Amino acid sequence: MASNGNTEAFGPVLAAVTTMQSNVDRAQKGKAHEFLEQFQKSTDAWTATFSILQLPTATPEAKLFAASTLKGKIIYDLYQLPSETMARLRDSLLSLLAQYRAGPKPIRTQLCVCLANLAIQMIEWKDVLQLVVSTLGNDPQSIASVLEFLHVLPEEVTEGRKINLTEDELVSRTKELLEDNVDQVVNLLTQYSISSATAAKDPQVLECITSWLKEVPLNDIVNGPLLNTIMSSLNDDGPFETGVDCLCAIFKETREVDECLSVIKTLYPHIVSLKPRLAIAAQEEDIDTFRGLTRIFAEAGESWVVLIARMPEQFQNLVSAILESAAMDKERDSISMTFGFWYEFKQYLTLDQYMPSRLQYVETYSKLVDVMLAQLEYPKPESGNEKDLFEGDRDSEEKFRHFRHQMGDVLKDCTEVIGVTECLSKAFKVLENWLTAHAAQASAGQIPEWQKLEAALFSFRALGRMVPKDEGIILPRLMPLIVQIPDHDKVRFQAVMALGRYTEWTAEHPDTLQPQFNYIMTAFDHHSREVVKAAALSMRFFCSDCRNHLKDYTTQLQHFYDNVLDRLPFQSQEELTEGIAAVVAVQPVGRIYETMKLFCDPLMKRFMTMAQNATTDKQIEQLADSIQLLTIFVNWIQVQVPTNQDHPAVRYYQEIFPILATILDNFPQSLPIQERICRCLRYMVLSCRTAIAPLLPQLADKFATGFAKSRQGCFLWASGAIIREFSEDRGRTDQGTLDATFSFYQQQTTTFLRILNDLPPEELPDMIEDFFRLAANVIQFYPVRAVPSPLMPSVLAASCTALTLLKQEPVIATLHFLRDFLAYGGPHAPVSTHLDFDDDAAPAAPRENPPELQRAVRDLVQVNGLGEDLVRRCLTGMMYSFPNDCVPDASGVLLALFQILPQPSAKWTADTIALLPQGSVAEQEKERLARNIGQRIESGEMRKVRTLLQDFCAGFRRRNVAPREGLGRLEGGRFRFAG
Repeated sequence: MASNGNTEAFGPVLAAVTTMQSNVDRAQKGKAHEFLEQFQKSTDAWTATFSILQLPTATPEAKLFAASTLKGKIIYDLYQLPSETMARLRDSLLSLLAQYRAGPKPIRTQLCVCLANLAIQMIEWKDVLQLVVSTLGNDPQSIASVLEFLHVLPEEVTEGRKINLTEDELVSRTKELLEDNVDQVVNLLTQYSISSATAAKDPQVLECITSWLKEVPLNDIVNGPLLNTIMSSLNDDGPFETGVDCLCAIFKETREVDECLSVIKTLYPHIVSLKPRLAIAAQEEDIDTFRGLTRIFAEAGESWVVLIARMPEQFQNLVSAILESAAMDKERDSISMTFGFWYEFKQYLTLDQYMPSRLQYVETYSKLVDVMLAQLEYPKPESGNEKDLFEGDRDSEEKFRHFRHQMGDVLKDCTEVIGVTECLSKAFKVLENWLTAHAAQASAGQIPEWQKLEAALFSFRALGRMVPKDEGIILPRLMPLIVQIPDHDKVRFQAVMALGRYTEWTAEHPDTLQPQFNYIMTAFDHHSREVVKAAALSMRFFCSDCRNHLKDYTTQLQHFYDNVLDRLPFQSQEELTEGIAAVVAVQPVGRIYETMKLFCDPLMKRFMTMAQNATTDKQIEQLADSIQLLTIFVNWIQVQVPTNQDHPAVRYYQEIFPILATILDNFPQSLPIQERICRCLRYMVLSCRTAIAPLLPQLADKFATGFAKSRQGCFLWASGAIIREFSEDRGRTDQGTLDATFSFYQQQTTTFLRILNDLPPEELPDMIEDFFRLAANVIQFYPVRAVPSPLMPSVLAASCTALTLLKQEPVIATLHFLRDFLAYGGPHAPVSTHLDFDDDAAPAAPRENPPELQRAVRDLVQVNGLGEDLVRRCLTGMMYSFPNDCVPDASGVLLALFQILPQPSAKWTADTIALLPQGSVAEQEKERLARNIGQRIESGEMRKVRTLLQDFCAGFRRRNVAPREGLGRLEGGRFRFAG
């Protein structure tokens, strides 16, 4: 692997690296990037990388690129080298490590990773550690390379699945490299750490200990000099952070407390001895030290939490240290580290078997409530500017907002330990103290010490879901106080939000409803937009939870709704509308129609006026958003009406349908309006179910003509609701409606296929997703009609085209359709025989597929090369283009093919693998895959075929992030439809 020093061979590589680092246009960088990618996978890269690394005049960036490329070659392309060159490659790497012993560190690290991955794959190399130490360890300046190699070796072995070894080979090599070298590593690290004061503070020693923790017995560390090395590192700023990392890694290895009890007993005194340093670090404002100590205490607590619950007295000092960490954190920079412990500890303390421990730690959790209440307070700006509490530091402001909600979760944990009433009482005490001390001086907008008042209200808000509906001690006293608090933007915001969290309680105590409701309604006139948005959200909860108390006040609610709607931002309009719709939904059946007209007719007039005046994009978008408000009413109002009785909601929908249809026709190219109206019409079908039958012909016609005219996939998405509700399995639909429904699907399918014939799939990803979700519905509810349909071969051909896309959603939708379709080629359908969830008389059971349906699926797969196309598309996607989340479904399609047509599927797989670019996969690997698939077919283990294909594709993808020479013959063809 030595270089002859000739730069002509790799001069273009250096030039390309320079281009990537320079300030040139994107086109030049794109060409350089493409060239370097191709270079990295070429056989010439082996020699060129060594040459660049040995070239004195090469830039550090070029050398780092060479080292990274060499790492990739060793991991993925080692098969390109003859086996007899492995020893030379190893020796060359050792020479390079000696050359770069002083750095730069990133290059030295990459070279160590190279050597580690070569050691994993070079099975005949048995004395790995001995050779590395003997080659590099004699030079004091090279000890950094030895330690770096020891650090990366366990990590690379653990990630060994990216290496092309069998499971047995990997297990054996892991034992040789790690387990068999444990004693030597411990001795080496011990001897080096005690060799000098400098060595004892070397962070690399700590990194090595951390890396080998899963291999080295913990007793060898905690009962030897290495523990002193770790603890001593906490006294020095240099290795402090690395020492914290090492100690916390040890904690994680002691989570099995029964097996590690002796280790924990040894560690514990060392940990609690750090407690006095907390106060010193807080006093000196040493944020890094305070954060590190907090992490040590918190992670020790999390790891030993079950032991703390069993032995509460013995671990009292540790829990106390965690509590002090939370209390002393003035900057709120470390407190979040303790949250996990308080949650895990609560999980144990609330179990009956740990009741004695719970009683002992009630006081601790009670103090924790006080800590959280104090930490919840907004800061007091030194400048005195109340409008900028964080003095321009927006990061601190955002972090504080985020932490507040986490602290609210901690308060909920405290509630489960000390009880709801106790927790509420503490917050109520803060409120009472404020009223006693400051209420007389408070006026609108001017509230002294408002931070304490606001924090107490926030805590009430956070605890809302924990308080039972029958709480009768604190809340009856609290609610009258909240609605009398003087006005202040942030205080009013929290008061309004807090009331919205107790609406279930208010529903059980209707005598408190009126003052709260009035308080919320007046908040809609507040000058702060945040308060107004909070009022809309709380009104949603009030109307939803107290709807039975408000159902007789529809006239007043409509007047209020009509007055405030236009003043709200759109999200608040939606929230308010959801609350109002909940009240409408509980009206008696006889009043549904008139109540819908009361609330929805003004909306319809609003739509018509906006539609007449909408000329700009913004006006059209506002019209589309307004239509969503009608959809909320449609979604909420789901009335059960006897079949022989007119449905009041359907009656109203018949009246407004022409208006919606006209808006659709007038805005054929507006996607927002098309989507919102389709959503509204879809919810009409889902809410009324088969009762929508009187409107069904107009709906189907509008979906069909709208799709043909606008070519928007939302019409297909809405069509799926008709397919599901009017299906053969429901048993409540007459034959004529079934025939018309399936004919409607065929019409939509024909239009889709024509569009796909005219345009490339890359321009239609959303439409493709919507169509195959519709097709999946048809396969589920009309399988006997859909499978033998003349359109099915074209639909399947379209699915192959859809699988060439790079976008996740359409690919997943297509794969789901294919899995359902192929399932009908086997004995059982992908759905149960019991689909009517309103009737629970019969248990669900797999539905048997008729033999003729199974034959039809098998025939379709084998006609015109469809099966081979499906295998090719799925394998190509799994190897090259599919997003990771698509791979399980793609392998599921392959499994289904092997289950119904095992031998043809094996041939199609072999034919596809044969088309891979030359050099991208070794011949022996292809042969091994084919042999293993054949063995699994013979033994009937089809699911193992799926695993084989997933592993093969994952390995190929790792080695070939992008096609080396392009996809070639694996590229998808253009879809054609002559219908």
